[in-house]
Amino acid sequence: MSISINLATNSSISQTRSMRPFIVLGILVGIFALSTVVLAVILAINNRTTTETIVNNELCVTPYCVKAANYLIESLDETVEPCEDFYQFVCGTWIKNNRIPDDSTVFDLLRTQLDYNVVDLLTSSSTNDTNEPKAVINARNLYHSCMNDHNIRKEGYDPLLSLIDNEFGSWPIIQSSWDNSTFDLLNLLLKLRKYNNNILFDIGTSIDDRNSTEYVLRIGQAYLAFDQREYFMNESKITVAYRRYMFDIASSLSNDTSTIEQDVNDMYEFEREIAKHYWTTDEQKHRPNATIRTTVGKLRQLLNTTFDFTNYLTSAYASANVTLMDSDLVIVGEIDYLYNVSSIIHQVSPRILQNYVIWRFMMPLIGILPEQFRNIKDNFNHVFGITTVERARTVKCGSFVNSNMGFAVSKLYIKKYFDNNARNQLYSKLYEMIANIRKAFIDMLEDSTWMDSMSKTKNIEKALAVDEKIGYPDYLASDNVTQLEIQYADYVFDSSFISNILKLLQIKAKEEFQVLRKDVNHKGWGSSPPTVVNAFYMPSKNQITFPAGILQMPFFHKDAPKYLNYGGIGVVIGHEITHGFDDSGRQFDKDGNRIPWWTNETVKQFGERKTCIVDQYSNYTVPNLNIQANGDQTQDEDIADNGGLREAFYAYQKFTEANPNADKRLPGLSKYSPTQMFFINHAYTSCAKMTDAYARGRVESDVHSLGQFRVNGPTSNFVEFDRAFSCKPGQGNSRVRKCTVW
Repeated sequence: MSISINLATNSSISQTRSMRPFIVLGILVGIFALSTVVLAVILAINNRTTTETIVNNELCVTPYCVKAANYLIESLDETVEPCEDFYQFVCGTWIKNNRIPDDSTVFDLLRTQLDYNVVDLLTSSSTNDTNEPKAVINARNLYHSCMNDHNIRKEGYDPLLSLIDNEFGSWPIIQSSWDNSTFDLLNLLLKLRKYNNNILFDIGTSIDDRNSTEYVLRIGQAYLAFDQREYFMNESKITVAYRRYMFDIASSLSNDTSTIEQDVNDMYEFEREIAKHYWTTDEQKHRPNATIRTTVGKLRQLLNTTFDFTNYLTSAYASANVTLMDSDLVIVGEIDYLYNVSSIIHQVSPRILQNYVIWRFMMPLIGILPEQFRNIKDNFNHVFGITTVERARTVKCGSFVNSNMGFAVSKLYIKKYFDNNARNQLYSKLYEMIANIRKAFIDMLEDSTWMDSMSKTKNIEKALAVDEKIGYPDYLASDNVTQLEIQYADYVFDSSFISNILKLLQIKAKEEFQVLRKDVNHKGWGSSPPTVVNAFYMPSKNQITFPAGILQMPFFHKDAPKYLNYGGIGVVIGHEITHGFDDSGRQFDKDGNRIPWWTNETVKQFGERKTCIVDQYSNYTVPNLNIQANGDQTQDEDIADNGGLREAFYAYQKFTEANPNADKRLPGLSKYSPTQMFFINHAYTSCAKMTDAYARGRVESDVHSLGQFRVNGPTSNFVEFDRAFSCKPGQGNSRVRKCTVW
């Protein structure tokens, strides 16, 4: 569980690893009425094609179809041969006409529109609802404290420094002399853990991967300042900028800069030593059995180090009124990191440790400090290729509240955008799509020749057991607000934004500790609110989730032709289902338990097909950068992309067989068949434009491939794409040796 507190930028350096999101790209276009204007729009669109005759009963001229035709026509680059580079064919004109960073991805437009909707909801008058839930009232209070720029400037950074001085033992880097006589690293980390900080070592609560009905304790490595060990291994402009970042922040808080440069170098060298023992995502993936299961009572014997992990764990949970028992299970990860870092900190001076730990506490809070500090952070972000458009304060504050009180915001969102009739239509169509795509996946399983019968049967059982969540949880649509009020009972805010943030940090830490004694609700909604543009698969629950925020065009619309919906949200549905059977998801059975449930021969056969995908994507070269993509790092998402496209297509194909000629064509695009439009809309959702530096960062750290590879990879492996566009194997977008896992 985390808290989002970055108010300064429109991007982040890395993504959380707590969930398996399908990062998808989309656009929300404004709605206009169907009138005599529609005919003019249709005629204008058709003037842009060389040969097309409008036949009223063959074209879809609803408001939605006119809008869809417009945004797709404005994206296509028909000078490109689709069989050579399908991504450039679909996205070429969009890329040419959009700017960086304002419209860096199609997804950003959808997210931005959602942000503005949230602002409208939080600022709208609540006088008509005298019984507005306290949770919603406090969400508004949090928003208004964020918007109170006068009070924020008046408070400045004094409350934060006061906390550091009075509770954490001060920050030596901003004072020339510091008394280390009372320094106690364990005590310092415990105090910071109350504010939801995992520094040096990570502790918390997780679902037991072998018994998904129970929560367990965990101990492992904590994130570095940026989640890539390689950044620390060689001197580069990034490491130089990182030290400059620390120096500039400290200098802005101190009148005495005489020791800052030395302190910065010492902190950096300390973190570089830690980084040498840090497990990368690839290493964690390739050592899945490296975790050790023990109990609180046996933990000290397992971790016989100079740092007292048992005391740290029990004291941290005690701060949230949770008493640990000797029999409580503990999952220990990255044990060599724990031993090595324990040894390192035992040899480092108290001043370096104090400086580093407080710096890591400060880093995520810099975005809420006065403008001069946010500017320093922006300068650092530019080195990563993160271009920071200064969004309106209203949008930043709305996004902040949505990130931390999303279910309270969602209460307002669904009330405005989802009446009962709209929800019933939505659910009816989406459940039908999920059922059809699940059936397509099961058909693929049954037709496979590389799985033995036992593994095939168990895979089918797991596919049938996948639980789906659509839109939002039922309690948010109910007049009974008890569950919502309980959920946010501690979220009581005043006018001080910085105080509210510090309170939020404490609440989030307490929530993670206290969940240990709760039951795992396998059928409950996950931790992400409905007001996000994303979709998820959770292996421990065998559950797929499609929040309300993604159920918009170009992914889904109740009036859209089926080829657009299946090419949009349909591929997303297939993607999330396939995550249950990628190299990570396949290790969990239908009940969410990580146990061996495939035969060794089937695992071997899977590995051969997976290797084909890994090799394919590793051979992609990133344009302008002359670097290779990392197919090993992105393999799970690539497998899901390939499987999702195939499943959605076969489900759509079944629909057309049962409903021939049901889908009318789009005005201005009638030369493209419904099958071709399925692929075109799918590719459109991945259109993106980014700086070279940002693309490099994505390749180095993201588990998702870049947009062009997410489009060209799966389509080049799919014979039905070749058939739709009359491609010949060996053309740029048609592989001779097609890689197929699912």
